[in-house]
Amino acid sequence: MDDEKAKRFLARVGDIYTGAALTLMIDIGFRTGLWEAAANGPATSALLAERAGLEERYVREWLGAVTTGGIVDFDPVSRTYTLPPEHARTLTGDGGSNRAVSAPLLTYLGKHVDSVAAAFRNGGGVPYAAYRPEFTALMDQRFRREYNEWLFNGYIRVVPGLEQRLVSGISACDIGCGTGHNMNLMAAAYPSSTFLGFDIASDAIELARAEAASMGLSNVRFEVQDATALPADLAFDLVTTFDAIHDQANPQAALNEINRCLAPGGVYLMIDIKASSDLANNIGNPLAPYLYAVSTMHCMTVSLAADGAGLGTVWGRELALEMLAKAGLREVEVLDSSNPTNSIYMCRKGGE
Repeated sequence: MDDEKAKRFLARVGDIYTGAALTLMIDIGFRTGLWEAAANGPATSALLAERAGLEERYVREWLGAVTTGGIVDFDPVSRTYTLPPEHARTLTGDGGSNRAVSAPLLTYLGKHVDSVAAAFRNGGGVPYAAYRPEFTALMDQRFRREYNEWLFNGYIRVVPGLEQRLVSGISACDIGCGTGHNMNLMAAAYPSSTFLGFDIASDAIELARAEAASMGLSNVRFEVQDATALPADLAFDLVTTFDAIHDQANPQAALNEINRCLAPGGVYLMIDIKASSDLANNIGNPLAPYLYAVSTMHCMTVSLAADGAGLGTVWGRELALEMLAKAGLREVEVLDSSNPTNSIYMCRKGGE
């Protein structure tokens, strides 16, 4: 027994629990508008509570947590609290750099610990239906900010010649489109192209249709559809999936269908997790624990609940390339995206 190693690990566990507790506080700050209020300048607990329209006693206790947690600065003379601008950039705003939006997902996944633990003992998984409709709203809340900021420069324009084709007019489809925000953004930006979004969640599709209507779009539509059994008469110039393949019960069948429904010369963009299929290669990646944990709590278990492959979030580049090749997709090029957790797999239709 190495006593020093044991002491270091004990401290590490304390850090883990402290981080988890602060995640709850980040979530509270996001939900109540406290981060935005704090970003407006130094304030006492009373003034901050007034800005946010909240109860001072709760705000004061919350400030105790985020101040001792190193998020907010405190002046003991003036009794004022300050959110440094360098911290505010990560916790406020409507753009993709606001990471406070991720905290509600972790808070929500905590509600499913009992069900996932039962699957550890009994097998199977927690079905996707058990996560809805809350999960749909959380994913929309989280990802629409990112794609508002980076969809075009971080994804579309990274692929040589793609934007020119969209401007000229092509047919495009997003499989696993969720609330359809990406398709709606693209439909607005490229009116000469036509867009179709498929998702298995009817509540998400209804939200997608409502947003398209509110934007006055006539070149996009959305349908409830299983990704492994697409209509036979489809032929798209562009197919996209945004972090959707690793959740599928039968991801290989979904990839096979994508290759089948690509038109000659068609392009498939698979945006998915940037990681290795080998655990040894992910050790040292600071995001890896988060990715494996989210996979355990959602991505893997929803697939296993449907007797699926259970790829999990961290299925990795090596397995992704193997499955893309098996589907018949060729000329696969892996590009970096604006999101450090994602890679862009650019593929062309096989069999030509």
